[in-house]
Amino acid sequence: MSTLLDPGRGVIRGEHYLPCRPDEVGWGWLPTAASTPALTVRSGDSVTLDTLSHEGILADQGRDPRAFLAAHGRDDVLRDAIELAESDVVNTDADGPHVVTGPVAVAGARPGDVLRVDIRALDRRVDYGFISNRHGFGALPGEYPLRAAHPWKPDLHPDSGTVSHFCWVEEDGDGGGATGRFRIDELRSASFRLAPFLGLMGVAGPDDAPAHSVPPGPHGGNIDIKHLVVGSSLYLPIRSEGALFFAGDPHFAQGNGEVALTALEASLRATLTLTVVPAQESAGLFGALTTPFGETPEHWIPTGMAASLDEAMRVAVREAIRFLAERFEIPRQSALAYLSAAGDFEVSQVVDGVVGVHCLIPKRDWRTWA
Repeated sequence: MSTLLDPGRGVIRGEHYLPCRPDEVGWGWLPTAASTPALTVRSGDSVTLDTLSHEGILADQGRDPRAFLAAHGRDDVLRDAIELAESDVVNTDADGPHVVTGPVAVAGARPGDVLRVDIRALDRRVDYGFISNRHGFGALPGEYPLRAAHPWKPDLHPDSGTVSHFCWVEEDGDGGGATGRFRIDELRSASFRLAPFLGLMGVAGPDDAPAHSVPPGPHGGNIDIKHLVVGSSLYLPIRSEGALFFAGDPHFAQGNGEVALTALEASLRATLTLTVVPAQESAGLFGALTTPFGETPEHWIPTGMAASLDEAMRVAVREAIRFLAERFEIPRQSALAYLSAAGDFEVSQVVDGVVGVHCLIPKRDWRTWA
């Protein structure tokens, strides 16, 4: 059985620590400008956040993680998962599924500035997770989930319209990383490399309007960009005093599109550095940034989000053009030509109501322009 990273247990890498407490997390809803910070830090401080997967605690899975895991032969359940499931925190079909940690206020953060989120560490809190296809959602609603019986997917609630594959983690013997695996039949299993990331990171909106956890937007939120692994950064335009950063929806792995509805959902302990980039400085880096923007050692990652995939693509192209034109002072027509030759546009996800497209712009092509 796994060694659990229960609240307060094990390595805590940041200067500050915020666990998942039932009376502080948002279950299905994001912080707003009126939310009370669960933690306040200075710009440049590192924060360790416990993030909790919603898989195994939702109502369509029985809201009893011990029974749900027992059906898969496991008894190693996180204490905060049990506490939240047993709490009186409401989570219905009208709410989002995500358990949201935060908000974290950053002293001095003001609207017009940009919050830089550096992903320093993502420690697995468990060595298992789930991939779920539920309620006729996903890329093929109405076609999936299939209701045919499957001997390797215990279904405690057959009328819920949910099919969940239990996945376990195997460490590679050669030190090359870790693999996720799930059973296909009595003799075979499917496997894939793990690349943990947080699907949900964002800042509060400019007012106190309720913000559902599922659709992403200018605030960030459920953007599900798989490239935001350790060593990457996310830039979020600040929309309220203190920024009020939040995180959740932890993944061990995801393919672009996230076509089943979820990817390998599993709890992570995230250590992040939160830094305020003043408006004047951010303008020199990104131009007039109004949407989330990613960065890895190899790529810049402008994003586009919209109700349709076609429109999300158009938004992403416009944002990539805008970034190149404003950062490097080149004609927009030339930026479009470059993107057509060298920009890789990928589908982030198609399952969150508002769909996402992101672009990978190779930094190596622009080193002489810095």
